[in-house]
Amino acid sequence: MKKTAKLALPLLFLLTLLVANVFAADDSRPSAQTIIAHSDAVRNPDKPFRLNLRLSEYVDGSLRNEIILRVFSKIDRKSGQFKNLVRYMEPPRDLGKAVLMNGTTMWFYDPASKSSVRISPQQRLVGQASEGDVITVNLAKDYTSKLVGPAEGEALDDADRKPRKCWHVELSPSNDSAIYGKIDFWVEKGSYRPVKGKFYSDSGRLLKIAYYHNYQEQLGVLRPSEMILIDGVNKKLVTTINSSGHHAMDIPDSWYQREFLPHLKVE
Repeated sequence: MKKTAKLALPLLFLLTLLVANVFAADDSRPSAQTIIAHSDAVRNPDKPFRLNLRLSEYVDGSLRNEIILRVFSKIDRKSGQFKNLVRYMEPPRDLGKAVLMNGTTMWFYDPASKSSVRISPQQRLVGQASEGDVITVNLAKDYTSKLVGPAEGEALDDADRKPRKCWHVELSPSNDSAIYGKIDFWVEKGSYRPVKGKFYSDSGRLLKIAYYHNYQEQLGVLRPSEMILIDGVNKKLVTTINSSGHHAMDIPDSWYQREFLPHLKVE
């Protein structure tokens, strides 16, 4: 009995060390919400800014449609989410049209009718891109995050088929501002750069797959300058969203009022 007890003590000590190391490893891993918040900071500047977006729709590799937008974004300090004003710049037939999102409501303005109507952020814009894909959002503000997959991360190929070690985070809506019913999101370990996303409807249907691509310095941080959207059913339907011309600027709060939309000047 004494010999058994002597052998049990070292084994118990080793088990204690093993359990302690496991918990230490878990403690060193950031929470899912922290991962998404850091990823938001990679995608989005923390100051008011404007940028240009070129949306190109491809069908089986051939260009079918293209539009150019100018986006003005500004953080609402109360909610932590962005106010967004989108102006249509090209093609000429759409010049002067605008989309406003302030809070949970999105409005579309048409200068031809001089009226604004309420629309859904999931309304199609071009190809696989919806109105909600061109506005600036902080995912951590609209979704509850949960880490899924192995604790050490998942191996994932990026848009250039280069392997990345990523955290896999599942996002579920936490308020009425959330555009999608669920998002699977992959964020590169260490850099917190978004690599891939899968976006689902409220019913659980896969709508689109997104790759975050071509990182370039924009307002002092390396950010994805291209988002590649692939249809959730037909992989031959692809839309790219390319961003350029990032500029920090003071944006008047009056721009984010529905009543002001008819008075916006086309640049």
